[in-house]
Amino acid sequence: MKYNPIFTLLVATSMSVFSQGDAATQQIRSLIDNYASARENKYPELLERILTPDIDQLVSTGEWRNGRKESINGMQQSSATKPGFRTLSLAKIRFPTPDVGIVDARYVITGKDGGQRKMWSTFIVVRQHGNWKITAIRNMFPTGTY
Repeated sequence: MKYNPIFTLLVATSMSVFSQGDAATQQIRSLIDNYASARENKYPELLERILTPDIDQLVSTGEWRNGRKESINGMQQSSATKPGFRTLSLAKIRFPTPDVGIVDARYVITGKDGGQRKMWSTFIVVRQHGNWKITAIRNMFPTGTY
């Protein structure tokens, strides 16, 4: 087989792009896991580190939370008034730009009685100084099948 430098360059470039995407995907999965853990374990210091200062959050009740402090306070209050085990299962991640990701997840809150609230969550994440952070969260109840 004859050596083709252009083919080699194309393969190397595509492998680099895929590996960057794979690394970003894994980092974002870890970010969402940290978010879920911080919520579940009532760990506001971790939330401080993984949320941008200007985060905004639209929750399923229609309430807007603006800024990190208001969002964290609202998360803690919500966890206290709606106790249960929260599960986020990532369904899709896409990258409009290399430093912006849109993450769709199934969000289930299982109450102590076994009842479940099944929702969708969308996270907008941004890469700042090499670290992924959550800059927006949208929670919603689906219509039709979940």
